[in-house]
Amino acid sequence: MRLFILLLSLFYSYLPVNKTPHKLIYKTPVTDPVQDDKFAVPSENIGRLFYMQRTSNSNTLIYELNAKNGQLDDENPMHVYWLRYAEKGQKEELNYIQRKFAYGLVTKKINNDQYDVRFVSYKKFPLLLMKANDGKYHIFATIEQKQMMLNRIFVKIEGGSFWLPNIIYVELKGTDPSTGREITHRFKP
Repeated sequence: MRLFILLLSLFYSYLPVNKTPHKLIYKTPVTDPVQDDKFAVPSENIGRLFYMQRTSNSNTLIYELNAKNGQLDDENPMHVYWLRYAEKGQKEELNYIQRKFAYGLVTKKINNDQYDVRFVSYKKFPLLLMKANDGKYHIFATIEQKQMMLNRIFVKIEGGSFWLPNIIYVELKGTDPSTGREITHRFKP
């Protein structure tokens, strides 16, 4: 099962990107019954930046700060791991293939408090790890030339084949850092 999920995630990274601009939705999104029935919201963690879930199972990827003694690790500022809800809810580290080809991150220090962050499987989607006005680190995505503090990524899959799953949409949820309003950005890759 793990191999199947890994292979699916590897092939998502090679799908063409839709070049059409996407619209931001500044309202509470319509709830997706699949999400409500199947997916737990991970408990708050002071270091958590965002989490990722997929319809393939209820396991959740957690992306959090990698700080030691209050200092961010410059070489590896983020730590990624699983919460295995489909099993016993245990924490589990990513294996080598997941880290290097699917869910891992590539980070590059820009200056003292800013890092360029990219998924190893989808380097076209830049994220920015930086301190916000509250003095804490957050992860930011730029959508239609506006910044969003990212909280969640959700990938909805329905059918398809082993080699080419049918991705219905990818949804980003976060907040507008200047207003605090929730932002939802949904697109089909």
